[in-house]
Amino acid sequence: MISMKVRTVAMDQQMNPVVLLVDQAGTMALPIWIGTPEAQSIAMELQGMRMPRPMTHDLMRQMLAQLAVSVSRIVVTDIQNGTYFAEIHLKSNGNDVVVDSRPSDAIALALRTEAPIYVDEKVASGAIQLKKAFDEHEVEEFKKFLEHVKPADFEKNVKDT
Repeated sequence: MISMKVRTVAMDQQMNPVVLLVDQAGTMALPIWIGTPEAQSIAMELQGMRMPRPMTHDLMRQMLAQLAVSVSRIVVTDIQNGTYFAEIHLKSNGNDVVVDSRPSDAIALALRTEAPIYVDEKVASGAIQLKKAFDEHEVEEFKKFLEHVKPADFEKNVKDT
C-alpha cells in the first residue's frame, strides 16, 4: 500500500469534480472522479469550513465517536471499468472492521478523522508519475490540465498496465 494525501479538488473539462491524491513525496498523482456533493464535502474540510449543522460526513464522524469506533485508515483498493473501490478500516472494541465504501466518502471521512489514506499498488500503477513534487503553481497548472481531459482518458491508461 502507498500512503497518499489529498492535494486538491478540481473540475475536468466537463465540469466533473476530481479529487487529486498524491503520494507523500509528491511525485505520484492519482485523480479520482467523484460526485459533486462529495467534492464539496472534501473541499470544505480542506478549507476548514464548518456548517452550522452537521453534513453527512460530519454526522458519520460524530456517530463513530459516540459509538467509540475509530477510523484506522482508508484504502483505495481497486479500479474496475473506470470505477474506484475503497474500504474504511475501523477499530471497534479492539476488533478490526472493514466497510466497503466509495473512495469519495472514505476520503471525506478520513479527512475529518485524520485517518491515513492508502492506495493499493495495483491502483497506484495507473497514477501519473511526476518528476518532482507539486508546488502551488503546478497545482494550478494541473487543474488547467484536468479541464482538457475526461475520465475515459485515465481508464485507458489503467487498463493498459
